[in-house]
Amino acid sequence: MIPKSRYGEGVGRLKVMHDADYPGGVSVDPTPITAGQKTYILYNGLLAKSGAHEVYLHMGYGDAGKWHGVKEVRMEHTGWGFAKEFEAPFDNNLNFCFRDNANNWDNNNGYNWTFQIHNGKM
Repeated sequence: MIPKSRYGEGVGRLKVMHDADYPGGVSVDPTPITAGQKTYILYNGLLAKSGAHEVYLHMGYGDAGKWHGVKEVRMEHTGWGFAKEFEAPFDNNLNFCFRDNANNWDNNNGYNWTFQIHNGKM
């Protein structure tokens, strides 16, 4: 049975992302990320596996060492992990990490996660 999710048709996408079993339990779809396009992050990493009830996506844009536009959003708990859907603005990079409601962090061993964003033009 597919768990209920506000993602509608995206639920099938979440299952595929989960089944990919990427290192660190982080999947981003689609990649590369295109500015203005719906982007999904699925997290099934350390915090999720340790029983977190809530996970927050801590995200920002720009160079990996100097984020701007930083915000933190609660992720939705699904049958495949914690998920968030958003549209990235055009910038050079999306940077992110995760924290749980007990203020434990998963920051990819201090490296965070960074994905390049493109404007969709060749």
